[in-house]
Amino acid sequence: MRTSLILLSARLLDPVSGEFLPQTALAAAGGRITALGDAQEVRALADPATEVIDLKGAVVTPGLVDGHIHPVTGAELTDGLDLSGCTDVVQVRAALAREVRGLAPGAWLRGWGLDPNVFAGVPVATAPFDDVLDGVPAQLLLFDAHSMLASRRALELADVDGPRTFDQATAEVVCDAEGRPTGLLLEEAACELVRRAAPQPTREERRDRLAAALRTMAAAGLTGGHAMDANGDSFALYTELDEAGHLPLRLRVAPWCQPGTDADGLRALIDQQGTGGRLWRTDGVKIFMDGTIDNGTAWLEQPDCHGESRDAFWPDPEEYTRVIGALHRAGVPTATHAIGDAAVRHVLDAVEKAQADDWRAVRHRVEHIETVPDDTLRRFAELGVVASMQPTHCCDFTRADHTDNWSRRLGEERAARAWRCRDLHDSGAVVVLGSDWPIAPAPPLGVMAGARHRRPSRDLTQDPHGPEQALTALEALQGMTVNPAYAAGEEHEAGRIAIGHRADLTVLAADPLTTAATELPDLPVLLTVVDGEPTHRDARL
Repeated sequence: MRTSLILLSARLLDPVSGEFLPQTALAAAGGRITALGDAQEVRALADPATEVIDLKGAVVTPGLVDGHIHPVTGAELTDGLDLSGCTDVVQVRAALAREVRGLAPGAWLRGWGLDPNVFAGVPVATAPFDDVLDGVPAQLLLFDAHSMLASRRALELADVDGPRTFDQATAEVVCDAEGRPTGLLLEEAACELVRRAAPQPTREERRDRLAAALRTMAAAGLTGGHAMDANGDSFALYTELDEAGHLPLRLRVAPWCQPGTDADGLRALIDQQGTGGRLWRTDGVKIFMDGTIDNGTAWLEQPDCHGESRDAFWPDPEEYTRVIGALHRAGVPTATHAIGDAAVRHVLDAVEKAQADDWRAVRHRVEHIETVPDDTLRRFAELGVVASMQPTHCCDFTRADHTDNWSRRLGEERAARAWRCRDLHDSGAVVVLGSDWPIAPAPPLGVMAGARHRRPSRDLTQDPHGPEQALTALEALQGMTVNPAYAAGEEHEAGRIAIGHRADLTVLAADPLTTAATELPDLPVLLTVVDGEPTHRDARL
């Protein structure tokens, strides 16, 4: 087998021990690491077509993998006006006004990343922007991507003039006391009412946006991602990019299972497992157990301060339990979005029942886990359920003094249990880290940094939220290398630098374990390698 890539003068970092391997060079062939050694012996494996790169002492880690991303929907949702930098209503109004001035008559305004904290405790609605958006159809996605603000004109074009009933129990067209929509739409089913009334991008535009987003991720050091969406033509888009050699990340894709999925739908999800291409495959099923705390659609054991977040996403939670049982019996791993304590508990109960009925080694996961009580922690390890966490959500959308929307809704006791990465790790759970892009930025060094410092990324001088829940530098690295490999059942071929393992590698200018957490996001990514082929190369190499 021809050697395709050789890396010399490398410091090879083992994410298990945190130590550097004694070897200083590696070779790859057929997408696998085929040799580790010194420069002389590894260079001898080269032929005239081999790409040989002198890393000049740079640090090589196993390829960084994001444990929770939405590539296709993220590429679509981040098209338009980025509102994530706005901190108050005045700034949002100014940004919208600038955008409106550049719109053609009748054109739709799309915005994304809107933080509910800009409303400073006032109900989230379009009223503060009605005059700016007068006659303009606009859809403004809130940062959690579970809610949207639609302008009066957008609601009119979508024929939304009052409340609706949905299969998703927490979906809602929020209305005032007179039954008039306020502009706030909760959960996918409600948001889709307006989204489908807007002009749609062409398939080519969607493909090109997806490719651009993935290239940006590769340049940030990502070699893979656990993609939590596979709907519409997602599979076709992945296939097209993969077959053209334009898929720069290795993707593990989990299609959704929604309330109302019948036996035929469930069978189709099971039959999809294992399908894919060279760099992507369908593996697992994504399910929602609740919504989000910020918009009042999480499932909490006690309601939030507004009396909200009382219901599961599934109208009948026991139907979810039956679905988990059926997928478990088929050997299909599940990844369940569960943010509130009641949602997390129900997922664990469902997995426990499935295991009691049919014990087999299926690696189920819970996604997000934003607040959980003490008695829930140990159950992750006991049941072998992976804890999939996004620490930058805590960093950027909550505050140490609990004056943010998330914390105010939960109250002091529950806000003090925010994103318990440390407690879950110490209880024996396997903790996988991710960004949940487009909810938060995708660069993996920022995710690992957030897990360590737990401070707002825009102002690192602010106090951390729950510093006792921080991970160490090594634990954060494991959360994006060996732990995602374990969650995917790939620990025998991924997550480490070893002969026979995949040649998925991230090359950094310095040691991420000794780089200060606050400086880690700026550490240069010099090279990204997927399947033995560079997907990003810095000009310095």
